[in-house]
Amino acid sequence: MGSVGTAPCRAGLAGWPRLVAGACLLIAGAGIAASSASAQSCQALWVERNSYYKDAGYCFKTRRGIGYFGNRGCSYDDERDVPLSANVRERIAEIKTLERRSGCD
Repeated sequence: MGSVGTAPCRAGLAGWPRLVAGACLLIAGAGIAASSASAQSCQALWVERNSYYKDAGYCFKTRRGIGYFGNRGCSYDDERDVPLSANVRERIAEIKTLERRSGCD
């Protein structure tokens, strides 16, 4: 019994070694794609959440925020002071929940 990635694979079944090995590669590849998709989801959530702040004039403090959005035209140093509608604040809360559930940084 061998393995590819974390997917257990059985080779050597009469007439099936190539099919089984190929299936194991697909399974292992799916794991890689899933973790990559999760990272992309975290990035998309981060961008959406912070876009609301950027559009309303927030001055980013983190290297990541400044690097991605910049601080040109910013007016608010405290995110609590940023004028956001109740609907936008609700969406930001939803995004934060999704980020926590997904294990985002």
